[in-house]
This record gives sequence, structure tokens and C-alpha cells, in this order.
Amino acid sequence: MVSKIISIFSKIEDNRRVLSNDYDLNSILVSSIISVISGANTWNEIEEYCVEKEEWLSTFLNFDKGIPSHDTYNRVISSIEPVKLENCFREWVNSLIEDKGIQGVVNLDGKTIRGAKSHGLKSAFHMVSAWSCESNMVLGQLRVNEKSNEITAIPKLIDLLEIENCIITIDAMGCQTEIADKIIEKKADYVLAVKANQAKLLEEIEDEFRFSKDIRNTETVDLDHGRIETRKCSVINSFQHIESQGKWKNLKSVVRIESIREFKNSDKQTEQFTRYYISSSNEDADFFQQVIRSHWSIENKLHWTLDVAFNEDMSRKRTENAAQNFSLITKIALNILKNDNSSKLGIKGKRLKAGWSNGYLEKLLGIN
Repeated sequence: MVSKIISIFSKIEDNRRVLSNDYDLNSILVSSIISVISGANTWNEIEEYCVEKEEWLSTFLNFDKGIPSHDTYNRVISSIEPVKLENCFREWVNSLIEDKGIQGVVNLDGKTIRGAKSHGLKSAFHMVSAWSCESNMVLGQLRVNEKSNEITAIPKLIDLLEIENCIITIDAMGCQTEIADKIIEKKADYVLAVKANQAKLLEEIEDEFRFSKDIRNTETVDLDHGRIETRKCSVINSFQHIESQGKWKNLKSVVRIESIREFKNSDKQTEQFTRYYISSSNEDADFFQQVIRSHWSIENKLHWTLDVAFNEDMSRKRTENAAQNFSLITKIALNILKNDNSSKLGIKGKRLKAGWSNGYLEKLLGIN
């Protein structure tokens, strides 16, 4: 693992002036990744960790002039061109899953890092990420420009991913004809949530379910933490009322999810929700029930974990490309920790253990 990281990320060009180049770029980058795996969330914590682990780190990284200061870590990481760092990240991810490639369901969704908002910016820092349910890893990320939104960022991220034969799930923001076209162009299938931002399409889907006599259904009931949730999935493949069908490339299915949440031993009222989706896949209701529910994986396993285990939403890194690059370093750490099966601890516990135990950290990094 660590040899792959060192090899792949060494391809990033060092544009610093030679006279001020006291520390090896790759050593700074790799030690930052290791520090974040081991519990560091700030530049100061990265410096403190590396100072304590200098002897061990020096066995495979170049720290002939000692450990860089936290200001140096900040300056160097912030100066790296994000596109080059993200290209190396995707190459590293592909090297980890090269035997079987990306398979199954890939969720795309955005996340705001509120603490990274700088003076003069109208909105907080926002990233769109791709999460593989099958591989349990982040596949890539792309920053949303301040004067744009996820609608423009998602197609660019899709262009960068190898997603042939995958199912791509996106919430209502991504329900756009251009995005559907891009997914089909990449030889994948889409499952897109439909809400009021596509008012005409939503009305047509509601009419389809109101009048169609050819609806396939499946139902599941889950009991968890005193909550009973009944989910009914209905699918129609033969359309009579979707007048805008021609706008959506390879549209083959419309889907309705009806969920009822009942709370035992609680004064909470029963909750009912109805959601609609379109898809280029022609599968049955059981398939869509599973795929649509899996979209929550990016919320629970990625966004929630980044905030709870890595304190990402409280990050105040604002210098140059600091927030974007540190977000990627965090995702590298998350990918490594998520795919460790040697410990039953959660991500936060694994980070603590990696900080405490060189043996466990070496196992994570594949150091013999």
C-alpha cells in the first residue's frame, strides 16, 4: 500500500524554487496521509505526529533535514495543483481495484465543508464525490466552482471515472438530461431521483402510476431501534403518459418508493414519504429497491464519517488549495481504513489505534 502511494504520488511535479526546496515533496505528502490515518486533523497535529514518529518515518521517507514545520506542511500541500493530485488519487484507487474494476452501484453526491469558507466568498467550499458501494471506497472528487453548482460539476466528474457497466445513482439535483446522456455515453446506467425541479416529468410519472395497469411491486419491512419501516417499490417499464420520454436517453423504467415509518414506544407521528425515480435499467422492483436504498451509503459511509471521524465540517483550511487537497488526503485515509478487515473498530477507533500502534499502522500500509 505505502509503496503504491509513494510511487503514484511521486508523479506530482514539484514546482517549488530549488533554493527553498529543503524538504522532499513526496515525503511531505505521504507523511501527511499517514498522519491523517493516525488521527491528525490539522497542520499542527501533522507536525507533532511526525516529530514523535520521525525515526520510524525516516525508514522509508526522506527527512534528512528533520520534520517540516506545520507552516511548511500548510504551504506545500496548499500549493499542489488539485487536478494533478486528484489524477494521482484516481490512479491509486484504480490500482487497488485493478483485478475486478469498478463494479455495482456508484453514488454521486455533494458535500459542503462549511468551515473552509473564506472572506469574500459567497458560499462555503463544496465538493462532489463518487462512492463505490461494491469497493467501499471514494473513487474521485471534484470541486464545485463558487459561481456554479453540482449540475455542472457532476458531468465533469463522470468524465473522469471508469464506470462502464455500473449503476450511477444521483439525487434530484442531478436529474438533468445532460447528465443522463453523459452516463449512457460512459456505458453505464442511471437511477435519478425526480422532484419539483423537473415538474413536468414528475407530473407525468405520477400520472403513469395513477393509470397504468402493468406495475411490478415488492415490499420490505425493517425493524431497527424501535422504528418499523415499510418500503414498497413499484416499477413501470411500458409508458403511456411520459410525453418527455424522448428527452431522456435510454429511459426504460420509472420507479416509485412509498415508505411508512412507525415508531414504537414513542409519541412521534407516523411518517409517510413517496419518492420517484427514472432509470435506464430494465430490472425488477427488487433490484430498484436495493439500488435506491444503497444511495444512502454515500451519506452514511462517506459524508457522515468525514464529519464525525475526521471533523471535516469544522476544518478551517483556507490557504490556496488547502481545503480541496486536504479533503483528498482525508479520503485516501478513509479508503485505507474502510477496507481494513483486521479490526472491528469504527473509523475513529481505527485512527486512534493506528496512532498508538506502529504494528497496526504497518498492517494498514502493507509494510513488512
